[in-house]
Amino acid sequence: MIRKVIILAAGVFIGAVSVSALQSAGTSAVAANSETYKQLSIFGDVFERVRAQYVTPPEESELIESAINGMLTSLDPHSSYLNAKDADDMRTQTRGEFGGLGIEVTLDQDSELVKVITPIDDTPASRAGVLSGDLISEIDGEPVRGLTLSQAVEKMRGPVGSDINLTILREGADAPIDIAITRAIIKIKAVKHRVEGNVGYIRLISFTEKTYNDLADAIDSIEEKIPADKLQGYVLDLRLNPGGLLDQAINVSDAFLDRGEIVSTRGRNAEETRRYNSRPGDLTGGKPIIVLVNGGSASASEIVAGALQDHKRATIVGTRSFGKGSVQTIIPLGENGALRLTTALYYTPSGKSIQGTGIKPDIIVQQPLPEELQGRVRETGESELRGHIQGQDETDEASGSIAYVPPEPEDDEQLGHALELMRGEITDPAYPPNADKTAKAAEDVDNADSKTE
Repeated sequence: MIRKVIILAAGVFIGAVSVSALQSAGTSAVAANSETYKQLSIFGDVFERVRAQYVTPPEESELIESAINGMLTSLDPHSSYLNAKDADDMRTQTRGEFGGLGIEVTLDQDSELVKVITPIDDTPASRAGVLSGDLISEIDGEPVRGLTLSQAVEKMRGPVGSDINLTILREGADAPIDIAITRAIIKIKAVKHRVEGNVGYIRLISFTEKTYNDLADAIDSIEEKIPADKLQGYVLDLRLNPGGLLDQAINVSDAFLDRGEIVSTRGRNAEETRRYNSRPGDLTGGKPIIVLVNGGSASASEIVAGALQDHKRATIVGTRSFGKGSVQTIIPLGENGALRLTTALYYTPSGKSIQGTGIKPDIIVQQPLPEELQGRVRETGESELRGHIQGQDETDEASGSIAYVPPEPEDDEQLGHALELMRGEITDPAYPPNADKTAKAAEDVDNADSKTE
């Protein structure tokens, strides 16, 4: 069922991710005119002046990289140049494994230290005794305060088999604790799951190479815990999911659909339009599905939500998604890294563009912010990004919403609403989706396909 797709639907919150088959850098292009070559000559003159006369000798490779990035960022917020290191990091993210410690961390605003959210089971960190809530004050003797979260994470990653020493501040401990850890291969699951009574809860964290397989395993695990005649359905949580690989978004959508289009991508020329369809076979056996989205649901996660919504396969609950409906193709540049270039926009089965609009839930449920975050968290979306591509259906109504999910399930009002719907404790006309509308939607998609040139 896994498809190899050369397109990347990367979310806005992660730098970049890789794909298994990539477009060649030797793609033909329209020949530049004479005026363009004159401008390039001017660029060469400016470069030589800066290189030869700037007050301090500049790093020439950095000048070139900055010039390339300036050109790409002038196009849209998602096109960029990836140097060799960034390209390697991109591949690491989408593989879902890396040399590290095995801890989920955040930046503690009060102490300005790195706080351990949780040590991942059966990893070097958990075996060494790192605990949830620990504050990392030093990494190999270097203070953490003053580092960004990304800088701290970069220091904790490293070659498999290498050692690292963390200085930990732990509540109740009389003094800092030094913990020596040997890095190992950390395999991050793209999917987490649990049972909520007779409901299966599945959270998709990102769309990496492992997402579909992890999803299938999660469904199998839930079915082992809840008998088929007792299983009331599934809550698919796409909140805070920034996106990832397009082929994985297609496979995840296909896991819940028996027929019909999942998504189409439309590029600069009509002949570049691509349509991706589902195949027979629903991994859940047609059980009810509720999908949770918020302002942190972007790109590939919007593909899944849009496909299931258009086919009336699921009810969407939460707040408007981010609205990133552009597709980036990764073009390798050999040892010089890669070019991430926006090459198409994607459309839901009904032909709607998500770019700048996002997925509007069938049932709006706001998630209240805790008192300490009020006034510090604002709504964000693609439509607010400077230089974003104007979406076909974009209006003055901004895309996106608050991107917040409480750490404790009992405080999660969006999840609670979904569970109450599924258990029949409350009702809403949008749940379950109308079966007649499902058939009509499929018919409309088929008719649209037959008219496509």
